[in-house]
Amino acid sequence: MFNLSRISRRLPVNHYWRHLRSSPLMEVEDSITLRVLVLALVIVGILATDIAAQTAFSFWAIPLSVVGTIWSYYRRRDANISVKFCIAIGMLVALGAFLGRLLGELNDTRLGLAELLIQLQVLHSFDMPRRKDLGYSIVIGLILLGVAATLSQTFEFAPMLILFLAIALPTLVIDYRSRLGLENEKGQRVKIKFRKLSSYFLLFTLIVGLGLVIFAVMPRFPGYQLRTFPVSSPIEVKGGFTGRSIINPGYVRQGNANNQGNNSNGTAESKNGKPGGLNNTFYYGFNSQINQNLRGEMKPKVVMRVRSQVEGFWRVLAFDRYTGKGWEISRNEQVLTVKRSPWSYQIYLNPPAINTPTKEIVQTYTVVSDLPNLIPAMSYPKEVYFPTPVIAVDKEGSLRSPVGLSEDLTYTIISDVPYRDRTSLGNASTNYPQNIKNFYLQIPPEIAEKVRQRTEEILTNYNRERVGKSEKSLDSAYEKALYLAQYLKQNYFIPENPLGLPYLGEKEDLVETFLFKQKGGYRDHFSTVLTVMLRSIGIPARLVAGFSSGEFNPFTGMYIVRNTDAYAMTEVYFPKHGWFTFDPIPNHPLIPPSIEETETFSVLRQFWNWVAGWLPSPVTSLLNNVFGAIFSWIGKAIALFFALFYQGWLGVLTGLILATATAFLGWLGWVQWRKWLKGRTLRKLPPMESLYQQMLQTLAEKGFSKHPAQTPLEYASVSYQHHSPATAEVIDEICQSYNSWRYGGHAPNLNRLRQRWQEMKKAAKS
Repeated sequence: MFNLSRISRRLPVNHYWRHLRSSPLMEVEDSITLRVLVLALVIVGILATDIAAQTAFSFWAIPLSVVGTIWSYYRRRDANISVKFCIAIGMLVALGAFLGRLLGELNDTRLGLAELLIQLQVLHSFDMPRRKDLGYSIVIGLILLGVAATLSQTFEFAPMLILFLAIALPTLVIDYRSRLGLENEKGQRVKIKFRKLSSYFLLFTLIVGLGLVIFAVMPRFPGYQLRTFPVSSPIEVKGGFTGRSIINPGYVRQGNANNQGNNSNGTAESKNGKPGGLNNTFYYGFNSQINQNLRGEMKPKVVMRVRSQVEGFWRVLAFDRYTGKGWEISRNEQVLTVKRSPWSYQIYLNPPAINTPTKEIVQTYTVVSDLPNLIPAMSYPKEVYFPTPVIAVDKEGSLRSPVGLSEDLTYTIISDVPYRDRTSLGNASTNYPQNIKNFYLQIPPEIAEKVRQRTEEILTNYNRERVGKSEKSLDSAYEKALYLAQYLKQNYFIPENPLGLPYLGEKEDLVETFLFKQKGGYRDHFSTVLTVMLRSIGIPARLVAGFSSGEFNPFTGMYIVRNTDAYAMTEVYFPKHGWFTFDPIPNHPLIPPSIEETETFSVLRQFWNWVAGWLPSPVTSLLNNVFGAIFSWIGKAIALFFALFYQGWLGVLTGLILATATAFLGWLGWVQWRKWLKGRTLRKLPPMESLYQQMLQTLAEKGFSKHPAQTPLEYASVSYQHHSPATAEVIDEICQSYNSWRYGGHAPNLNRLRQRWQEMKKAAKS
């Protein structure tokens, strides 16, 4: 019979298995402190992801990571072959699950990648014998923190960032000491050694402060954008969607989406124009008809967060027909539906052609509280990344969704926003197309002549009533619109009490009452009056409703938009240039925020606006002019530099040459500045101290530096081993003289020492 046991012992596999089990693992990390700190970094990264993405990975990932870290420590010297095999299988399963999820989230893979990293880290935590393995976990924790930073929309992420930094500092110190082998022979834990606890807090404060400064002054280049944008999970749409219905939850009665006026409290009449009360949550202007004979106010509530390359007006919808006490969309039935490809979230639109230069602006909206089925966007959207398979576009360029915008819905818009050039718009033609005249010059005949006369009177008296001392003539539609908006701001008022103005009677007209009786009204009344006044003198205009940019949070990069930020403005049409807004509301900027030539230092500008609010006006004005010119020049220079890389090989070569030359000049300037600073420091020292330090500095540059633990005499004795006898004698003499002067109080012969030092330097050069 064959001896199977003898044969099995001779098999190569069994020989390798016995060798692997008997061979010790190299570079085993024994520091418990380092392992605990690395685990803390990973936990912070997981928690930050949960907070930013509103997920629940922590409930299973953190306990398993703790168990895995403990297991890994106690089994750090074992081969753990079976565990490694299971970990490998688990990682393959996690990768397969990620690839499967990727097919359903092609447009935004950040959360899927974060989940994959967390799964890999949990599996990896069961096999971390070496310091290198702990380093992998540190990197995973850092990546998770970075993913959380991109997903974060609130300031809740900031404490996690600070906590991560606080843990990372001692972790890096211990890791560095471990790499240097600064631990005892028995492999006991490595302890952090700060001279004082205050030094740790000083370093921590310095890093945080430096990070905030870099964050504020770091240039923002909108051109560098990922072309995959955040979008919510797909939403199924049941039934046919025509886009004709607008559903405003606060102003719907008996399921009739187009019935504007009755809110959830039942305080407004159903018929447009009848007196009523505002809903305290939803803006009344987001509907196919609006009634401006309502009174009341809304309670502030955050409705959405916007991440945009520039500050702007988040346009919702526009109205073309004035009804006497409100507005309506006359072509609400002529709505175009646009479908997207089943393989993509991208929906292409066809914005009207204009000759004005435009800039591509990317905006990502996250809904915080329920909104109507109207899609806010900056003007002239061309690409829409929306979770529904179809959307609608009306004749006024507004976007409509088949479903209401619910909490946590996210979508992205790319708009071609036109630049606002006052000179170009001032020279615009007044030869309006017929379709523009048909819809945007309408006025009730009962008030048309009276409003026209009042408008002409204001423009005629411009020289007497002009704002400031401007001599600009009102010979263009643009200048007339600007002046009329400014005139309304300065000559009419908004009542302090939201219920202070009386309701309009059945035969009263809002514009007529505003101009000739009440001398004022509510915010949206100003925009209605300006729109009708412009129409009365033949300038096409319409009322547009939307949200102001909101409150900008420089730490999250998000604009926080509330329901009280919704209001209406006037849009004016300029042939070949398109529609541009004017804001006649008191305490609002005359020209709404829009794109500028450069937004490179937008965060720094936001910070400066906050600081300027505490300074006197003359100081603010002076600093605005100075810093505005400086940063404008810097921004344009940087923009021109990056533009070179889009001009072919010659542009790339030129850009690289400029970058290299700039880097070299910067390095040269830094070296010279350090030399000047050291020379200035040496000149302030006593003569003997200055000569001694100058000698140490020169010798250190040649590779013979003095260890801090060495005394001057020890340094001098060692110099005979590295230098010629003549040079070593000079070093010895200077060190002896310095030692006698410093500790014995003897006056040195400075002239002789300086002479010998100069002779030694000349000999070294030759």
